[in-house]
Parts: sequence; C-alpha cells; structure tokens
Amino acid sequence: MRPAPEIYSRTGKSALLFAVLMVASIVVGCTSTNSTDCTPQPAEMGHSVARRWNEVTLDAIRSDLPAPTVHARNLFHTSAAMWDAWAAYDVDATGIFVEEKHTADDPAAARNEAISYAAYRVLEARYEDSFGGTDSLLAMDDLMDALCYRRDTADTDGDTPAALGNRIAAAILEQTLDDGSNEANAYAAEYTAINQPLVVAASGTAMSDPNRWQPLQIGQMISQNGIAVENGVQEFIDPHWGSVDSFALPDPGPHGVPIDPGEPPYLGVADSDEEFKAAAAEVIRYS
Repeated sequence: MRPAPEIYSRTGKSALLFAVLMVASIVVGCTSTNSTDCTPQPAEMGHSVARRWNEVTLDAIRSDLPAPTVHARNLFHTSAAMWDAWAAYDVDATGIFVEEKHTADDPAAARNEAISYAAYRVLEARYEDSFGGTDSLLAMDDLMDALCYRRDTADTDGDTPAALGNRIAAAILEQTLDDGSNEANAYAAEYTAINQPLVVAASGTAMSDPNRWQPLQIGQMISQNGIAVENGVQEFIDPHWGSVDSFALPDPGPHGVPIDPGEPPYLGVADSDEEFKAAAAEVIRYS
C-alpha cells in the first residue's frame, strides 16, 4: 500500500489543524456581528448608515437594466424599511408597514443594526435575479461585513435589532407581493401593442392605428446605462403600473388611472384632429 502522505504525520496533523482553524476564523470573522475582533469601517464623509444603504441601492440600479417604475418601487420599499427600523426606537414616530416600539441601551447602535438588516433583506430579495445582480449582492454583502453584521442572522423572532430588521423586511416583502406590480412574474404586463414595430432601418411609416402607440425596432439597441439589449424592439414600460398600490396617489380605479387628465386628442376625429396635429408639430419642432 502506498505510504500515507507526510501531512498525516503527527506534525502534519498539527499543521493541518492549524490551517483549518485559521480558515474557520477568517470565515467567522467575515460574517460576525458586533464581535470584539471586528471593527466597523467608518463611512466616507461621516455618512449615516441609511445613506450608505442608499448608495448600495443606487449602484444596484445602475448595474441593472433601466426599469424606472420597478426601481422607484424598490427605492420606496427600502426607504420605508429603514424608516420603520428607525421609528421603532422613537417614542413619537410611526412606521409605514410595521409599527413596533423597542428600547435599547444604545438607541443609535440599535437603529443602525435594525436599519441594515431591513435594507439588506429587501434589497437582497429584489436584486438577486436582476441583470448585474451578482455584483450588486456582493456589494450588499460587503457593506454588511464592513458594518460587522452577520449576514446569516435571519431570525425574525425576538427583540434584537437584527430580528426587528429582518421582521420589517419580511413584512414589506409579503405585504407588497400582490400590490399590482406582478413582481412574482417578473413584473410582466398583459399589454400587446396594436401596431407592428416600425423598423427604423427600413423606409416607410406604415401603421394600422395612428392613435395608438407604435414600438420602434432598432438594429442595435443600447440601454441608457450602456447595456446592449438583444431584442431591438422597444417595450412599453409597465403599462399596468397605474394600478400599483401607491403611498401618495389617489385610488387608480378599475382602469389604473389615479389622476385622469381626460381623453387625449385623436387624429381623424372632428373635434380633436387639429389639436392632435398641432401637438405632433410641436413635438417635431422641439426634437
């Protein structure tokens, strides 16, 4: 039989054990929370922990495909999560999704921890499957590590700041899943354009209904943040968004129009044809 490698000798076993312990200590150190061997990294220019999570959120938005409606929703829910965590340690403040009251020997430290877990869990859920999500989640992990908070602390029971933050995030994610955005189906809409795409590279301007939107088909389409889009046909940005639950707009009604401006002018209709043409000419002049 082949002799055992030297690493399994008495000396080798000690070296191997030391190496394993070193690796374990590094792993634990990277995911520790408020441990004596972890010193939180200071923020640039004295930014608050909420500002730091806002920056991580904005970086995730920049890395993703442009989706202003979806990103606006994520910004609101992340901000609400951080506010609810802050409000929990204030006598007079009222939460948006979660109304809890807690006390702490160090309210500022408790707030920072609760805010971080609340923001981290919401952002993790919202951007894990996004374009550029891998890098975005790494940035979120890095901030948790920099703040010395364990990323594997997922408890929602109890009065600890971490549990409070996780509980707030879970409540927001659950309460907003059926808010009309169709998040469960990647925000897909049931709208289909009436007009066929207008091929920009071809001549002519054929369309079946000039009073309805017509998407353009562009040979090589680049998003506003420089990401190449494989499908060159424009998509209507979330036409169902008027029906999404809002924090400020009035009830959208059955047609998803919270603020109804009335009927638009139509081409070929006697009482609005001239208004339509004047508006089209104005757009051309400013283009």
